[in-house]
Parts: sequence; C-alpha cells; structure tokens
Amino acid sequence: MAPMSLPLSSLLNHWHSLQRANMFCFALQGLRHRALRSPLWKRNFGAGSYGVGQLLSHQPTGRKYAASVCSSSSDGQDMTERLWSVYNETKKQTKDLIPVISANSVNPDTIFANNEMSLRDIEIYGFDYDYTLAFYSSHLHTLIFNIARDILITNHRYPEGLRKYEYIPNFAVRGLHYDVQKALLMKIDAFHYIQLGTVYRGLHPVSDEEVIAMYEGSHVPLEIMSDFYGKSSHGHTMKQFMDIFSLPEMTLLSCVNDFFMRHNIDYEPVHLYKDVKEAIRDVHVKGIMYRAVEADIGKYICYGEQSHAVLKKLSEQGKKMFLITNSPFDFVDRGMNYIVGKDWRDLFDVVIVQADKPSFFNDRRKPFRRVTDRGALLWDRIHRLEKGQIYKQGNLYEFLRLTGWRGSKVLYFGDHIYSDLADLTLKHGWRTGAIIPELRKEIKIMNTEQYVHMMTWLQALTGLIEQMQVHRDPASQAVVGEWIKEREAMRPQTKDIFNAQFGSLFRTYHNPTYFSRRLSRFADIYMASISCLLDYDFQHTFFPRRTPLQHESPFWPEHSPDLFHIPKLQS
Repeated sequence: MAPMSLPLSSLLNHWHSLQRANMFCFALQGLRHRALRSPLWKRNFGAGSYGVGQLLSHQPTGRKYAASVCSSSSDGQDMTERLWSVYNETKKQTKDLIPVISANSVNPDTIFANNEMSLRDIEIYGFDYDYTLAFYSSHLHTLIFNIARDILITNHRYPEGLRKYEYIPNFAVRGLHYDVQKALLMKIDAFHYIQLGTVYRGLHPVSDEEVIAMYEGSHVPLEIMSDFYGKSSHGHTMKQFMDIFSLPEMTLLSCVNDFFMRHNIDYEPVHLYKDVKEAIRDVHVKGIMYRAVEADIGKYICYGEQSHAVLKKLSEQGKKMFLITNSPFDFVDRGMNYIVGKDWRDLFDVVIVQADKPSFFNDRRKPFRRVTDRGALLWDRIHRLEKGQIYKQGNLYEFLRLTGWRGSKVLYFGDHIYSDLADLTLKHGWRTGAIIPELRKEIKIMNTEQYVHMMTWLQALTGLIEQMQVHRDPASQAVVGEWIKEREAMRPQTKDIFNAQFGSLFRTYHNPTYFSRRLSRFADIYMASISCLLDYDFQHTFFPRRTPLQHESPFWPEHSPDLFHIPKLQS
C-alpha cells in the first residue's frame, strides 16, 4: 500500500523516528545556508529536545560560523585538530541515524506528483498500449537488437563479424543523448551540462579531458540539442532516446561503433546512425517484432493481471476509457486478449490504433478510418466514435470534436514523455501521467542501507566543505582538500550503484537529468506502472512536495519543537 493509505495508528507509531530522520535531512539541506549552534552536531534529534527548534534556527553563516568553529589561534596543528573533530563528530552522527532513515523507506508503488491533481475531477482515462497497459520481458529487447543487427548485415552490407555482438541488458539507460556527428553516447543534466564519466564511444568510456577538449568544456549549446521531440533534425546534432524501445537501439549503435574502432575501419558516424535508425524502424514498421511477439506471447509479455484490475476498477466506477496507440490492431488485440481477456474491448469507449503519435496530436489532415475485426480498412466517413469499433490514425482535433472530451477532466497515461504527453499538457490542457517502469528499481536501490549511508554522508561532507572553505591558512586548506578528495571519490559510487556506465535515470551527480526536467514539465503525476492506481481511491488528491528553492528556508515551521508534538489519543 502507498504511504498515504497506512492506518493512523501505524503512522503515529513511526512519528518519532520520522521526525528524527526528517530533522537530520533538513539539517543536511540547511548546511548550505545556516550553521549549527555548536561546532559539534547535537546527538538528540527527538521531540522537545535541543535539535528541533535550535538546530534549524537562524545562525551566523559563512565566515562568521567557520570562525566560531575554529580557534583564532594561528597554530596550524590546533586548527587541523578542530576541523577533524568536527568531521569525526559529523560522521558519527550520520552513522547513528542511518537505521532511522532506512526504516522510513519510499514505497515503490507510490504515485508521485509534479502538479496538484485530484482524481475527483477526472472523468475520462486514456491509455497508451506499449509499456503502459502491456509490459514486456527483457527477451523483447534482445529480439529487437538481434533482428536489427541482422538487418544491418543483410540489407546494409555491414560486416559479418557484427553477429558476434549480443545485446547487453544493463549497458544503457533511457534518456541519454547521442551526438550523431561525434558518435558519442552521454548523459546530460537539466542545464545542458554533460555528466563527465558518462560519455561513451562504442562500448568504452571517453576520458574527461577528451570530452572537455571536444566540447570546449562540458556544456552543450542549445542549438545542437535535440528538437522538441528529442530527434536529431533541422541542424540539431543530438538525439535523445526517450523511448524504452530505444534501449536496444543505443546498444546496437555502441556495438557497431565498437566493431569499427576495434578493426580500424574508417567510417562516417552520420551514416552509421541513420542505418541503425532505419534497421530499428524496420523491426517495427515491417511487423517483424509484432509477428515474433504474437507467436510466443507468454515469452515477451509480462502477464498483466494488475493492468486488468485497474481497468476493471475504473469501469466499475463509471469512468470513460479510451486507448490511443501506435501499434497495429492485430498486435494490440492479441496482447489485450492475453492481459485482460477476449472481452477487453468492452472496457473501452474508444480504441484507436496506428495513431502515428506525436503527429496524431498536431496534424489535422488525417481523418479516422474504421477497421474491421479482420484488419480491413473501410472507406466511410466517420461521424462518431462508437464503442466496440476499432479506428485507425485520425487526429486529436477530430477526436475532441467527436467526443467532447476536453481539458482537465481527461487523464492520459503513456511512457514516452514527448510523443505521449508533451502536446497534451502544453496545447490541450489534459492531465498527464507518465509510466516509468525503471522507477521501481531505482527506488529499491535508494531504500538500501548502502545508498542511504552513502548519500547522507555525501551531503554532510559537502556541507562541511562549504562551511570550512573560508579558512585560507595552509593547515585548514590541507584538511578541506582532503575532504574534497573524499567527496570526489564518493561521487562515482552514487552513479555506479544504479548503472555502471550512466548512473540514475533521474540524476547526474547532484542535478536532475535532462530526462527529469522534461518529466517534471510534461507529467502531472508519474509512477512505475498503472497498477499503482490500485492503492488510491477516486477522491484522492495528489500534492507535489514543496521542496525549498535555493533561497528559501529548508524547513518552514522552524521556531518551536512543539509544532511537531502530536497529542496522545485517548484510550
């Protein structure tokens, strides 16, 4: 169950440990802006103790605080001892609180809000199909990789030696950028900076020095970034891979680059990118993948009992539902029969296949066509969208005219932030829900004691460095230099714990990724799967967490510990 659905008694039982953990986290955030009253961190974070009110009260910062911690004595050894004393006590406090913080882990089935939204207002629910209603096993990515690799060899006359390359399941993560001209795969943050240590040419990392030389720093100018939909077009030299289906494409690009470099073959990176792109497209467009999945559906589709339960729950609540997918009808029908049952069409008021998103949301010229159960296209003009019928292509403007489903009463779920969600929220005012399957794995990693300890100490250490860097005497600078080295050694670990090559889908070392930036802009809510809806009733309101801006206090009710006191319930 999601945290908000826990019984009150359970929440009260955990109140004090939650309070202590939250106080500590806020203290870590606040190190940048305010200092602790004592040079040594106070150990008691309980209600009514020193910690709550005094810990976060306004104190002298910067040079004044650093001076209060360290003696005015010019003795270098004394200064060194004082700095290391602060360091050791801080580290001890971090270690002591790890069990408390770890005990209050994040539920992977929680729905997270970027924008306030109440299910009470939602009357119509729309869905994409792939990776929204249907989830695929890892076998599918291997299939796509193998077929596209063979197409390169057979149809594009690439070297036969490429057959030795197999799909590498954990090589790439979604949201990466590919520099088409330089043949580099990399992760970029929300401010267009390359995360050094995540740049790959083929299957091998590129040194930070080489990256900085190629880009004259680590910033990627706006004019060479991908276009609005993440594509490399109209002079843009970067391609962003936002689709889950793009994981085999990134891996294939890296493998072919690796082969050419290993064999000292002179090649044009732009041609390679276009050929791989075309090979991957053929796997989908020519129906090769669809036929393979339909032939062994149990191998490729993860049984969707939870998807069925969500659709049934919505239907029982009298909600309208529709499906808009780029996949063909036969493929969707076979999958939905497997996931939901033969009567799956009875759950949906409108079903649209081969919609050609994102063009579906922008191109007014494509009318709807009705599709028979055998896949034949009819020629009659569509005057209404009827339940039980199947429609192909069309456009959103005609969809809105025929259904009247407009504005914030509609909630649409999809996995592709650009193709599924961007236009709906920017142009049409629909509410949007992003399905991020990777979220569940990342949350489980963040819940581990190893991760909690690493990140808590990293933040505390960063706070120490920021506060103590003002001392310019050689002894202090030597100590702070040691802390900086420790911090720099720790930061790659925060990447590797998620993915050895590229790290987390959502963060660079400290900034959000470019993927996270787009997710927060185009999705009102996001979750690991639509099954997360089962933990909420249809009166629930999702509230985004009010994370403080850089100039704001990290904790609002900061003046009195009594604000956090919850009176005991009378027995």
